[in-house]
Amino acid sequence: MRSPARGFTLIELLVAISVMALMAVLSWRGIDGMSRAQSQLQTRADDVLTLQVGLAQWRTDLDAMVSLPGTATLDWDGRVLRLTRRNPLVEPASVQVVAWTLRSDGGNGAGSSTWMRWQSAAISQRADWTTAWARAQTWGQTPSAEDRAQEVSVRPLSQWQIFFHRGGAWSNPLSSEGVTPTTLGSASGAAPGSPPDGIRLLLDLPAGQSLTGKLTLDWVSPTLTGGAP
Repeated sequence: MRSPARGFTLIELLVAISVMALMAVLSWRGIDGMSRAQSQLQTRADDVLTLQVGLAQWRTDLDAMVSLPGTATLDWDGRVLRLTRRNPLVEPASVQVVAWTLRSDGGNGAGSSTWMRWQSAAISQRADWTTAWARAQTWGQTPSAEDRAQEVSVRPLSQWQIFFHRGGAWSNPLSSEGVTPTTLGSASGAAPGSPPDGIRLLLDLPAGQSLTGKLTLDWVSPTLTGGAP
């Protein structure tokens, strides 16, 4: 005679269900941890790429600086950096006015501001350059809706500093050692001198971001001869 079929007891079912539930929880935690790690890596990669693009644009603007009769090449007032550069998109006879500043919009957390870049339209007349040079200064303080349409947000920063290299030493452009005809050149028609041999950019990346700490970038004039700064 066949023995009667034996099924699972209630205790065995409860144990099996508990084991399956535990495995499901552990699997979910593992998947969630992998997803978080991937998201953090992607965020960091995006921030690195954004910073690299911003620094590349900074270098490109400085490399493209031009000195024109009766116009300023470079000006730094402690808040806004303005420069005159070649316009790469249209005829060689035109230029652009470019400005960089750090603006506190309150959207990146306490103690954090946004590094911004502004550029004018193509300029081929002295009067248009004078207007654009003044607009760049105004944009750094109280930008209008029209000015905001021509700006780009680069990345959050806590603060930034700029130093010029002249005469074999770095100095604050606003100090007596750093003041030159270039930094004093303005729309008033003061004759500008040549740009500095080098410009040092110090960026303070805010806490709470995927990239934090301090970053230093040195730019050397492409026309510099002899030893680099």
